[in-house]
Amino acid sequence: MSKDKTIKNIFQYFGGFLIMTLGIALSVKSDLGVSPVSSIPYTITCVIGLEMGKATILFHVFLVLLQILILRKQFKIKNLLQIPVGIVFGYFTTFCNFLMTFIASPDNMGIRVLMMIISTFLIAFGIHLYVPANLIPLAGEGAMLAISQKYGKKFSSVKLVFDISMVVISLATCLITIHSIGTIIAAFCVGIELKWITKISEISKRHKFLLNPAHHG
Repeated sequence: MSKDKTIKNIFQYFGGFLIMTLGIALSVKSDLGVSPVSSIPYTITCVIGLEMGKATILFHVFLVLLQILILRKQFKIKNLLQIPVGIVFGYFTTFCNFLMTFIASPDNMGIRVLMMIISTFLIAFGIHLYVPANLIPLAGEGAMLAISQKYGKKFSSVKLVFDISMVVISLATCLITIHSIGTIIAAFCVGIELKWITKISEISKRHKFLLNPAHHG
């Protein structure tokens, strides 16, 4: 891989992180439904008061252990790097939640719904950016990739099921059902939007290929 390509991938990777955590923070700010990827950390925050970024880090450690159980001998030692990456992601979450404190909490339901919809798009687009960078997946996506690899399922389909499962587990963890409906809607939206974004990206790449004379014989 060339130096320019490596630098581009690194920017794409962390850019995806930033967009995802902005989406997470926006979903929390909407007060209508947290994103599926943060449903369990958010539940931990609500139940025991642990700051959401720290709860996210703990959850990522758990997901790495889950990957080890799923892949066993197929688990690669380099995937342990998902733990320090999870720490970075946790601090990104803390930072973006801090940024949201400068935005007034909306009372208008239409604005809150719009915020939630935008948040799901940001999360889906962030995933679309950082996964193809092919560096180190977040523990959540790492677990999804492990399931996809183990059982031969499409990543976007696994994500949809995984997100819904996270919501169910989150609700089962405690009796508090704050924003449960919004969270389930968010789970569907992120998975479906990821499929759309991936499809549009693939069409765009094929279009560029056909228009580039260098690719024709």
